[in-house]
Amino acid sequence: MQFIKFKHYFSSARISRYYEASGNSEQKTIKLYKANLAVSKSFHPLLVIFEVILRNRINEVFTSYFGDPDWILNQKKGFMVDPSLTYTYKKTGIVKTNRFLLNQVNLAENRLIKNGIVITSGKIISEQTLGFWTDLFEVHHYKLLKGNPIKIFTSLPAGFGRKEVNDELDKVRRFRNRINHNEPICFKGNTIDFTETREVYNSIINLLSWIDPELPKFIRDIDMIKQNIKKAEKIKLHFIQRLYY
Repeated sequence: MQFIKFKHYFSSARISRYYEASGNSEQKTIKLYKANLAVSKSFHPLLVIFEVILRNRINEVFTSYFGDPDWILNQKKGFMVDPSLTYTYKKTGIVKTNRFLLNQVNLAENRLIKNGIVITSGKIISEQTLGFWTDLFEVHHYKLLKGNPIKIFTSLPAGFGRKEVNDELDKVRRFRNRINHNEPICFKGNTIDFTETREVYNSIINLLSWIDPELPKFIRDIDMIKQNIKKAEKIKLHFIQRLYY
């Protein structure tokens, strides 16, 4: 494809960062754009596996904790509307009510109804976003749930707890949102740099290993992230060589 068409279809605003990072090389800009997509694509199998395992394990723990396989429906009148979720900001005096979890369950129910699908706990659970599950590790919900979310991580390193888990979860959630919106993951500023991307990869591996040390081994044969990052970094290497040789 000619660069003028590439720029037209993907917009100058979107590709300008790639163009600058590639030393204003039209050919390398296209290569870098595709390389960014390839790395993003290689994250999807791991993210899908992680998200499925995370929600299934939380469902198991909560089913036991509440003694209720339909907890996600019945807790709409339980911890999801606990009075403590309404609070006042000390600095502003503004009263806020956190109904994020309740709203997400209601949205899922409405989608199912709209599509003529019978509402079941299993359907509601599978409809929830990663943000729903990670929110359970935020301080307020975590306290309401008496720390039970942490029970899914049976192999945490010594001294690790909610904060360390939540930090990793938040990093993965934010990154997932970025690649789902086709945002670049190959930059630090306007330089080709996959440092943050590697950190997120390590976070996914950490979280899986904290659930079960066997899980990182299970995904090894479908994990192409490191290989694709190395391929993408060759574009940077060639650019540097051109500058100095």
